[in-house]
Amino acid sequence: MDLGIVIKNTRKSKSLTQTEFATRCGITQTYLSQIEGNSKEPNLSTLKIISNELEVPLPILFFLSMNEEDVAPNKRKAFEIISPSVKSLVNEFFTV
Repeated sequence: MDLGIVIKNTRKSKSLTQTEFATRCGITQTYLSQIEGNSKEPNLSTLKIISNELEVPLPILFFLSMNEEDVAPNKRKAFEIISPSVKSLVNEFFTV
């Protein structure tokens, strides 16, 4: 799961700097950097604040961050087939 990368890419698509976005979320720029680098896992309340500030529902952030290893082996083929289309559609609705 690449949640940090999804947060980073969504933040950048909204033309927000790390410092600006961290301030909006009430966290430090250093902590945001660690989240975006996938070296720190934020708690659920922080994730809710981040998703609200990004204007992207938290379940959508989770879905966008999923990769093949996050899916049960017997469902990976279906995930591989539908994931690009669904992610593209979701991005149309929830990013700039």
